Amino acid sequence: MSTAIQLLVQTKRQLGGWSWFKKTLLTFALLIFGTSSFLYLTPPGLSIREFLAQTVISTQHRDWAWIVVGPEKRDYMVKMSHQFTETSAMEKQDFAMIKHDPVRQARSVEELISEPKDISGQFWKGKMIYVYDPTSIRVVVPSKVGEGERISSMVTRTDAVAGINGGGFIDPDGLGNGFAPIGLILSGFEAIYTDAEPYHAQHIIGFTKEGTLVVGKYSLQELQQMGVKDAVSFLAPRLIANGNPQITTGDGGWGRAPRTAIGQKEDGTLIFVIIDGRQTSSVGATLKEVQDLLLKEGAVNAGLLDGGASSELVVKGELLTKPSSRYGERRLPSGILVYDDPDSYKADRIWDGLNKIDPGGRYDHPDFLKEQAELKNKPPAQTPKVEPEKTQEPAKTQSNNDSPAKTTTTPPKTGGTTGTSDKPAGGAGNGASTGTSGSANTGSSNTGTAGSTNATPPAEPSGGTATPPAGSGTPAAGGASSGATAPGGGAATNGTTPPATKPETGANTGSTNNTTPAGNTGTNGSSGAASGGGSGQPTAPATPPPAAGTGSGGGTTTGAPSPAGTSGSGAAGNTSNSGTPASSGTSTSGTSTSSGTSASSGTAASSATTVNQGSAVSSGTVGSSGTAATPPATTGTNAPAQ
Repeated sequence: MSTAIQLLVQTKRQLGGWSWFKKTLLTFALLIFGTSSFLYLTPPGLSIREFLAQTVISTQHRDWAWIVVGPEKRDYMVKMSHQFTETSAMEKQDFAMIKHDPVRQARSVEELISEPKDISGQFWKGKMIYVYDPTSIRVVVPSKVGEGERISSMVTRTDAVAGINGGGFIDPDGLGNGFAPIGLILSGFEAIYTDAEPYHAQHIIGFTKEGTLVVGKYSLQELQQMGVKDAVSFLAPRLIANGNPQITTGDGGWGRAPRTAIGQKEDGTLIFVIIDGRQTSSVGATLKEVQDLLLKEGAVNAGLLDGGASSELVVKGELLTKPSSRYGERRLPSGILVYDDPDSYKADRIWDGLNKIDPGGRYDHPDFLKEQAELKNKPPAQTPKVEPEKTQEPAKTQSNNDSPAKTTTTPPKTGGTTGTSDKPAGGAGNGASTGTSGSANTGSSNTGTAGSTNATPPAEPSGGTATPPAGSGTPAAGGASSGATAPGGGAATNGTTPPATKPETGANTGSTNNTTPAGNTGTNGSSGAASGGGSGQPTAPATPPPAAGTGSGGGTTTGAPSPAGTSGSGAAGNTSNSGTPASSGTSTSGTSTSSGTSASSGTAASSATTVNQGSAVSSGTVGSSGTAATPPATTGTNAPAQ
């Protein structure tokens, strides 16, 4: 394998171990490197950059063109654009080429303009209409001092048939007020506005009183001598002069953008062309594309009006195009409108007497200010709340006896069953529960019925009697009470039991009823709740005590804890310890009076039960239903480790 192939394989392996973030950064870096290399190191890339610069130069942000071509190249391109604009306007117009048909002036309003026609190119879409009577054209200006007017408003206000945008104006940041024109505005033979001397030539789009389109560079004096009735100024190249196209090489040098153009046929018919741009559906047209379209339509003279975001066409009050302006239609200082009766309109001289014209901007643009106010008052976006991950909560003991009892059955295991619980050792609770009891040898279990707290005891005891075997040690004073937690081991009642601890060597085995901590009172199948004060001594046994390590019935035994390693078996629900008891007594299911029992933090089935000093006074009546089977007396065995 060659070194190059080995290097590729090694690189591939390294990339395969990268995170998606590193891979994304690498892809982005390679894309930038490849694109930059193409744009700056190849002839096609240079052409693309120049085209982008031309597009920017044709806007009011021409200074930004240096980003793609550099400042020197930008300045050169701006100079060439001005030069082409000037040279295209040099040829004087031949007015004899236009043969007006007098019959056109006898038309009806329906015959004044054609139906709007959809036009399109590879990168653009637009509208086109014919104006059959060129004498119906008038230049219209706003009626309000200090603010331009939208074309749709002009058409509606003056009862015009159709209208397009007119001459250029100062528009800071694209948010101007449309009240600062550039050049000349001539309406009804009157110079409504001019920023130049009467003898100073400007680039003009105008109409004579006969309806002839005038395109070129003329002074106000020349226009008046030519009988021009209406005109506006816009600094743009002439497209067609006396039947000759002005763009013979290249695309015109203005890139792609929205366009508004006017051409005229030999019979006097005017052609309005409006092309949308700066949108995904229509990027915009080049000057040559517009020129070629008008040539195809038969235009012998043609020029450009203010394009870009100002381009729009309104017919019978309806906006038919899609202006690229941020807020829809721009407010403009002039428009070219079509009238059934053009002499019915007289322009307002709204600029007369003004020493200064404020072009406006961000600070007074109503749509911009409204947008900013809405953004300011808009509440911040609220981060959606993330719900914490739910964890399974420990089963809660019931707080009253009206809730249904839950029966928990533990699979039988050799050596007895051990109750399970969701409560930690030492917890306390009230409520209904169901206990299980089983044989110390086989682990079989019987299910008792839950009783209610402080309920009336049954007439007959449901369990047998149990006498603790002889054992050694001294029990701790005090018993366990329902709802009270004794140091080292609290009361577990109503079927709530602590989790079983891992048996160790010498662990006591036996059946348990909802295994309770050593030293606690547990009644077979009962809630084990108690109240009041105990007598301090257990009830006298009713039967002789069984053999050591055995228990029967559902009573409570009291005695000293067995040392670690001593084996024995307990009755269902009780703790039975070997050794000599400190005291003897008899317990019956449902009734328990005890004291002196030691509190333990373990379960009856666990070994090496830790005995802590503590007391909890307990006495009272515990109701119980159900009968637990009394296991036979057996000798305790050590349970295997779980």
